[in-house]
Amino acid sequence: MGGDEMERIVLFDGVCNLCNHSVQFIIKRDVSGKFKFASLQGETGNRMITKYGLAPDLNSFVLIENDKVYMKSTAALRVCRELKGAWKLFAILMMIPTNIRDYIYDIIAKNRYTWFGKKNSCMLPSPELKKRFLD
Repeated sequence: MGGDEMERIVLFDGVCNLCNHSVQFIIKRDVSGKFKFASLQGETGNRMITKYGLAPDLNSFVLIENDKVYMKSTAALRVCRELKGAWKLFAILMMIPTNIRDYIYDIIAKNRYTWFGKKNSCMLPSPELKKRFLD
C-alpha cells in the first residue's frame, strides 16, 4: 500500500459499465495502489455489507476507509482526493452540502444502466491487477 498504511476498499456494482470504468479510472490514477476493490455481488462485498450493517440491496459506490463507511458522492470525492494529478481538486466539491451532491449522484446512479449499459457478469481483472481485487 505504499507509505500510507490506511486501508481503503472500494465496493462497486460489478455488472455496471459505468462502475467498472470508474474502477479502471481509479486504478490508472492510483499508482501507489492505495485502493483495493470488491464488487457488491461478490463474497467480499457481501461480507462487507453485513459487517458494516449496510442494506443488503445496496446499490451505491462505497468507500471503506479504516473501518469508516462513506457512500455516494462523499465516497467518490474522497477517492478523487487520493488520485494522481488534478483529480485531487475535485475534493473542493465537498464544500457543497451532501444532500445536493447526492441528489446529482442519485440521478446518475438511477440512469446508469440506461446511459452506460450493463454486463451479464462482473469484470475479471488482469493477472497483474488481481492483487488489487478482494474477490
